[in-house]
Parts: sequence; structure tokens; C-alpha cells
Amino acid sequence: MKTTDHPARAGLLQRRAALRVRLATVELDMSRDADPLSPDFAEQAVQRENDQVLESLRLGIRSELDGIDRALARIDAGQYGRCIECGQPIEPQRLMLIPEAIRCAGCASNHVTP
Repeated sequence: MKTTDHPARAGLLQRRAALRVRLATVELDMSRDADPLSPDFAEQAVQRENDQVLESLRLGIRSELDGIDRALARIDAGQYGRCIECGQPIEPQRLMLIPEAIRCAGCASNHVTP
């Protein structure tokens, strides 16, 4: 099977496109072009809290995009669906839920993120 025909590729590309649109929307909201800071102090506090939420969303989207790009690279390298720790196939159910997964469920449960 050519890597361009891999069944996961289309879903990953579709998710990446949707995330890019969402990221652009979040970044536009963060730019304050449509909603400059209010002169009212209380309103500014609310706007700043919203900025923190937007930044958190932006970071989460970027992280997911990075994972998708890595998954596409693994497809191209013929390594998609194999655990990076034990080398065994990643469970199909896991890949359906987390298509950018790099570890099988067993290794993921033992992996501690710093």
C-alpha cells in the first residue's frame, strides 16, 4: 500500500484542516482587531481572563496539530500504528480515538510525561 493510500491519512488531513481553521479563528480573537480592550477596569479583567482561555485553546490546538503532523510523517515512513516503545501494533480502537497515538495502551499507561 502506498503511504498516500493509508486509511488514516484522509482523516488526519481532514482533522488538520479543521484545526487550522479553528487556530486562525482563535488567533484572530486574540489579536483584538474586533474587540479592543475596554476602558472599564472590570470589563478589562473579564477580557484578560478570556485572553487566558484563548491562549490555552491556542496551545492545545498547536499541540494537536503537531501530533497530526508527526502521525503523517510516521505514515510516510511506514511506522504508523506501531508503538514507539515496544514496537507492537497500537490497538485499532485506540487509533480511532487518538489517530496521532504513538504508544499502545499498555505503554501509554506506563509512560510518565514530565
